[in-house]
Amino acid sequence: MPWHLLKRSDQIKMMTRKSFLTLLICTITFFGCGVDNETKTIRLGHGLDVSHSVHKAMVKMGEDLLERSGGRLKLEIYPSQQLGTERECLELLQIGSLDMTKVSVGVLENFAPKTRVLGLPFLFRDRQHSFNVLDGPIGQMLLNEGEKYWLKGLGYYDAGSRSFYTMNKPIEKPADLEGEKIRVMESVTAVNMVKALGGSPTPISWGELYTSLQQGVVDGAENNPPSFYLSRHYEVCKYYSLDEHTVLPDVLLIGTYVWNKLSQQEQMWLSQAVKESVKYQRILWAEAEAEALREVQKAGVVVSRPDKTLFAEKVQGIYESYKDDAEIYPLIKKIQETQ
Repeated sequence: MPWHLLKRSDQIKMMTRKSFLTLLICTITFFGCGVDNETKTIRLGHGLDVSHSVHKAMVKMGEDLLERSGGRLKLEIYPSQQLGTERECLELLQIGSLDMTKVSVGVLENFAPKTRVLGLPFLFRDRQHSFNVLDGPIGQMLLNEGEKYWLKGLGYYDAGSRSFYTMNKPIEKPADLEGEKIRVMESVTAVNMVKALGGSPTPISWGELYTSLQQGVVDGAENNPPSFYLSRHYEVCKYYSLDEHTVLPDVLLIGTYVWNKLSQQEQMWLSQAVKESVKYQRILWAEAEAEALREVQKAGVVVSRPDKTLFAEKVQGIYESYKDDAEIYPLIKKIQETQ
C-alpha cells in the first residue's frame, strides 16, 4: 500500500531503526526544549555537504529568519544525512518529528505524485524556462500538492541539469548506455528514462554511491556538476557527458504538523526568509556550477557535450505513455506552453 495511504500508526512501524531513533529525539525536543525565552527552534535536516550552495543558502535563511522574527524563530540545520536519507527525512516530516527538509523532486514524487512531471527528460527548453515554470502558478500548485500527504512545499532551489558520468567510457549517444548500470534516485521517472535510453537503472542512496562506484556495483550515475564535484565522484568516474537530460529542482519542505503550529506572522517570516534564500542560492549555484566543471577537468575528467537531440528522440515514448493520464498530460502541455 502506498505510504501516504497508511495510517500514522502503520507508518511509524515501517520506519527504519535509524529514523525511529531520530524520531524519538526530535519528538522530545521540538517546541519543547527548543523553546527558550520564547524562541522556537525549527530543525532542518538535509543530505548535502556544508560546502554546497543549498546549505549556504539555508544558513543565510536562518540568519534572515532570526533577524526578521526578532529572535523568536531560530533555524537549526543538520546537513550530510545526519538525520537520515532524503526519504527518511520526508517520513519524519509526515509524522511531525522533523520540521523541515530539502529533497530532490525526484524523491518527492514518491510522496506527492503530480510532482513527477518535473522529472520528465528534456521537459524544459532552457534554464530560464524552468524558472518561469517553477516561479509561476504551475510551480506553486506543485508545492501545494504535498499538503494532503502532510508535506508543505516552501520553495525551489536550483539544482541545474543532470547528466551522465561514467567510469569506463563516455556517453556520446544513447547506444553507449547499453549494458551500463547507472545509479538513479528512488524515482520511477528516472528509472523509466534510463531504461528508455538503453541503460540499466539501479536505485542507490546518495550516501552509498561513492562506495558502489568503487566496488563496481554500478558503472556510473547522473547528476549536476556541483554534486559530481563535491561528492568526489570524479575520483572514480573520469567521463562526464553533458547531455543535460533533466532539470530537476530541489524542494524545500516543512511538515504541515509544524507549519500549523506557527502563527500567521511566524509563517510570513519563514516564507519571506525562504524567498530570499532561493534568490541567493541561484546566484551561488551559477558560480558553483562553473567552478565544478573547471575543477573536475583539472582532475583529469573528460567533459563532453553530446548531441542532445539523439537522447531526446529516444525518450519520446515516455511522453506518449502519459497521453491517457488526465492529471499529468495536461500539466506537460501547460509547462511546454509556458513562455
